[in-house]
Amino acid sequence: MKELNTIQSLAKAGKVLSNIVAIICIVAFCLCVVGAVGVALGFDAVEVGGITIEGIVEMDGEMTREMLMAVCIGGAIVCAAEAVLAKFAVHYFKRELADGTPFTRGGAGELQRLGILAIVLPIVAGLISSILFTAMAPELSDSLSMDLEMSGTAAIGVMMIVMAQVCKYGTALEEKHSQPELY
Repeated sequence: MKELNTIQSLAKAGKVLSNIVAIICIVAFCLCVVGAVGVALGFDAVEVGGITIEGIVEMDGEMTREMLMAVCIGGAIVCAAEAVLAKFAVHYFKRELADGTPFTRGGAGELQRLGILAIVLPIVAGLISSILFTAMAPELSDSLSMDLEMSGTAAIGVMMIVMAQVCKYGTALEEKHSQPELY
């Protein structure tokens, strides 16, 4: 079937892209941790190509050490949540490819879990980051606005949950048609 081949091609692309996103998020997480450690050790402790954290901070005189530390830790939290979400997406795509169809009960369950995580993880990461920003740098809200918009991921999560129900329904139809009718 042409449609199933298209779905499988999209699943392969989704698996590759999810792996790439996971790797990027892990690298970004590590860089945020290095930045936080650099700030904790001192502004001039980390130097790359003659540029120190102190040199970057001097570009914006309103940025304090606490604010920079809060941004680095908050960034690490958000990157970790996105990496986890991307790895769950990889897991879903692997299962779908192994099953050969999205219309299995297990695959629908995985898709539903992915949808729930797409809603919950970014919100939790955003809340934890906001709490950290408030605790570590109360002046952060006055001079640096943190945009923690979550409606896009929530909408995608809801769409995944709906698609999981469609896949469950397709599975039920498939099972109904494959069973012989008794008269």
